[in-house]
Amino acid sequence: MPPSTDSEADAEGGIDCIVRGGLLLMAINRPAKRNGFTPRMLRQLAEAYTRLDDGAGLRVGVLYAKGAHFTAGLDLTAVAPMMRRGESLFPAGLVDPVDLGMPGYRRRSKPMVVAVKGITYTLGMELMLAADIVVAADDCRFSQLEVKRAIMANCGATLRMAQRAGTGNALLHLLTGDEFGAAEALRLHFVQKVVPAGQEFEQALQIAQAIAEQAPMAVAATRHNVIKSVEQGPLAAAQDFQAVQQRLLASDDAAEGLLSFVERREARFVGR
Repeated sequence: MPPSTDSEADAEGGIDCIVRGGLLLMAINRPAKRNGFTPRMLRQLAEAYTRLDDGAGLRVGVLYAKGAHFTAGLDLTAVAPMMRRGESLFPAGLVDPVDLGMPGYRRRSKPMVVAVKGITYTLGMELMLAADIVVAADDCRFSQLEVKRAIMANCGATLRMAQRAGTGNALLHLLTGDEFGAAEALRLHFVQKVVPAGQEFEQALQIAQAIAEQAPMAVAATRHNVIKSVEQGPLAAAQDFQAVQQRLLASDDAAEGLLSFVERREARFVGR
């Protein structure tokens, strides 16, 4: 079961963070409002992602939610004034949770695993599409319904849905704003695993722990190369192979990896 926290979020909600070994567990906490994001929650989410990147002992982030639902998306009553003024959802200078590479924002360098359940609308989908691995409960209800509110999805859905599922499949859901389930999300590669409802957090935690046991520098380099291939193309990513491999082979962790192989034991990586 997801860990409990010492205090309940108030009406504005919050993001509760718990450190568990090398993992930073981040809980969306406004269940009374289906975890609809307020400006404070958006700021706290960016702060949590920044904490993950800056934490020397932190290796993987896990994003999940309190209550029955992941999130209904933005609380438009609270956030619409920001949007009308042209303000960004997340504070500049921090790690951008939707990882769009926009000027003034940091990009995440450590892996993020997300556990989704129940209602997972709009920003909820964009957060999971911006993550690295997503575990979905079989009761998930997904929708990118901005067109029903006379606005456009602008936190990455228009980019990543087409990357994962193809233009036609992306537009089918983006232009109708329909609701679809976990099986369709798995078919379209929006999520990586579907599990019975109630098991999504533990499955995400297991995946995160498995990643955290690997060599941190190699994990970061591998993740970065995959993203570079998606964003800039395979030829651009391939140009990094030799230099990155040489840097990794010169690390203490590479020496430990070889020694553990010779000694037939689990490696103990330290991240340098």
